[in-house]
Amino acid sequence: MMANALVGFALALGVALLARRAGALTAGGAVAATVSGTVAFAAGWVWAALLVAFFTSSSLLSRVRARDRARRLAGRIAKAGPRDATQVVANGGVFVLAALAWLVHPLMAWQCVGAAGIAASAADTWATELGTLSPAPPRSILTGRIVHAGTSGGVTPLGLLAGLAAAAFIAVVAGVPGWPWQAALAAFAGGIAGCLADSLLGAALQVRRRCERCGMATEQVVHRCGTPTIVTGGLTWLDNDGVNAASTSIGALLGGGLGYLLS
Repeated sequence: MMANALVGFALALGVALLARRAGALTAGGAVAATVSGTVAFAAGWVWAALLVAFFTSSSLLSRVRARDRARRLAGRIAKAGPRDATQVVANGGVFVLAALAWLVHPLMAWQCVGAAGIAASAADTWATELGTLSPAPPRSILTGRIVHAGTSGGVTPLGLLAGLAAAAFIAVVAGVPGWPWQAALAAFAGGIAGCLADSLLGAALQVRRRCERCGMATEQVVHRCGTPTIVTGGLTWLDNDGVNAASTSIGALLGGGLGYLLS
């Protein structure tokens, strides 16, 4: 295990530095990614493959029509550009905890939790990256009303299909020889559940803000125009990172529960 951890640290550090240089991670994000990668490699090569599959696919998708996405989301989302440490932890924290639990006590349930958690993060990321580019306008998952691109809880057919594809993609990776088939099923089910939970929590509970100067609905505490925004709804302490962490946890718990029932 120690040898795997040392090799994993070297590889994870190298990938994180490359991602930092490419503008995919902040300095803090690179540190968090290095820790995550080290733990994953220590747990085993399938754990590492799941993390690499998530990070690589998400990074590549973020570059698809990046200018169009940036134009559509300008002034609305709280964070754009490189992922910081909070975003890395929100998306991969449950997976890392499952990998640590597997190192301490290797149970199939931890494989199911880890696979489902990273699938939920992948499904939400794919849905967001591709759904934002949908030709059809997003609609609130709660009311069905048309909302602006980037609005939390807004969904599109393209985004939903992307989330489904991401869950299936991670399930395939989790289904390689050596891992139980229950982990692949947990990844698929947990990925879909986590993606839907993200939209539901975003629409119902995530804090909503508005810039009084621009009249724009936004996630930013201080808008791009320099004006402090006012809260118009939701829970003031629940931002997008919190929703991501909660939805990933929901997907992971569902996957772990499914693995337990099928074991």
